[in-house]
Amino acid sequence: MNKILSWDALKEKIDALRREGKKIVFTNGCFDILHVGHARYLNDAKKTGDVLVLALNSDSSVRGLKGEKRPLNSETDRAYVVASLAAVDYVTIFSESTPLNLIEYLKPDILIKGGDWKEEDIVGGDAVKKWGGKVLIMPETEGASSTNVIEKIIAVYSRP
Repeated sequence: MNKILSWDALKEKIDALRREGKKIVFTNGCFDILHVGHARYLNDAKKTGDVLVLALNSDSSVRGLKGEKRPLNSETDRAYVVASLAAVDYVTIFSESTPLNLIEYLKPDILIKGGDWKEEDIVGGDAVKKWGGKVLIMPETEGASSTNVIEKIIAVYSRP
């Protein structure tokens, strides 16, 4: 899928789009099991600018954040699924524990995180503000999380 790009290929695309006056929006996450909260979040994020870049945690990064049993879906599968969404313009994968290096490399105009984050805790927020960008927090969809989906599945299949 031509929406899934390396960092360098993505930087070239974004630089060209920026020269056309496009506003670049950046978000990141694991997106292990896609659910309604993800869909609402990404659709809302897209409305804040012209181009939505989704930085996806690699499998090793997800394991570091969520534990050895995660992710349930591989990074290539997760990248394909999120790239298939109309709201998402480009996807790239990062292996670090945070997307700070990628944010500083791409220099997005807007950095978006979900409502479970406080602005002062958002990695890369200070950097984005330094070059005149904005940090926005999208509202959370209550009860919608990959962990909740996993717990429901376990509850259903562990019943006698």
